[in-house]
Formats: sequence, C-alpha cells, structure tokens
Amino acid sequence: MSESGESKVNSDLVAVWDVPLQSGLYSIEFEHGTTTGKRVIRVNGKEILRRDWMFKLVGHEEFSLNSSKCKIRVDPYGIFAYRYSLEVNGKPFRDFVDIQSKILKTWAIRTVDGSDVRVVLEKTTLDIWVNGSKVETDSEFVDGGTRTHFQATNSPAILHAFKTGIKKQPIIYSLTYNGEEVPESTE
Repeated sequence: MSESGESKVNSDLVAVWDVPLQSGLYSIEFEHGTTTGKRVIRVNGKEILRRDWMFKLVGHEEFSLNSSKCKIRVDPYGIFAYRYSLEVNGKPFRDFVDIQSKILKTWAIRTVDGSDVRVVLEKTTLDIWVNGSKVETDSEFVDGGTRTHFQATNSPAILHAFKTGIKKQPIIYSLTYNGEEVPESTE
C-alpha cells in the first residue's frame, strides 16, 4: 500500500491502496483537487467515479468492489491539508487487510507463456478462485489432511492441506501447479 501524495501522472493523485479480495487484487487510486474539489476514483486504472467542482472539500465517496462496500474519507488535517482513508466493508483498510491475510491464502504463478495466474483459497469456505473466478474442485482425504484437485488455466493444480498439530498454525497449505510446487504470495 502506498498512501503518499506523490503523483505518477496527475498532480491531484493523493492516495493509492492495494485491496486483496478473493476475486483479485484491486489497485484503488484517489485524486482530490483541493482548489476545484474534484474527486476521481480509479480501480485497476479504470475510472469509476468523477465529481468536478465540488464546493465541500471534505466528506466521503462510496463505491463497490464486487460485493465489498468501500468508502474513501476526506477529513481535514490542520490548515489547508487533508487526510485520506479507506474503509472496506465498514473496517479501516489496515484492519481489513489483516483480516484478509488470515482468511485468504494466495499464490501467484507465472506460466511458461508469460501469463499470470492468481490462485486464492478462501479458508472460511474452502472455495478456490483462479484469476477471480471460483473453480470446481475435487477433494480427497489423504494421510494427515486433504488434497484438492482443480484446473487453473487448463493446467492441473493440487491444493494440499495438512494438519500440523500446532495450535497457532493448525493447517499448512501448499499448491502444486502443473507438477511444480508454488511458493505462497505475500500480497
């Protein structure tokens, strides 16, 4: 996450957040023109909201990422300065990311042809998502855990879940894609 006031393209870009959801990693950019009141929200580079010539420079903007409700707050911070914050599903951004890191396991794969594959396990439902789409799975019990088979971009993948007997980390997850073990992503 980057919450700096530095601009890549536009001098009104004031905040950028990377939001991890089971359906994908979403980059949210927020522009705030403090002289015109302009507000622009982009998700993965696509503009989803624009308000020009707003006279009230503080307040909030609400939008959705799939089924998640988001709110960007603009609050005064001293004289002629503003603080920008993001809430996802009613939780402050950092709290939401902490929760997501506990319920999602993510693997990022670069295939032989150079395309990217993102596999996400939602631990609360045991659903597996590949590039933002939930996939059909076939699970089997093995000694000490389970093995879940599925297709990821027309290649075989297996999610391994094994009991550890350790209270703080009761299950270890690993992914095999096209016969090779894939390290877990740290997004």
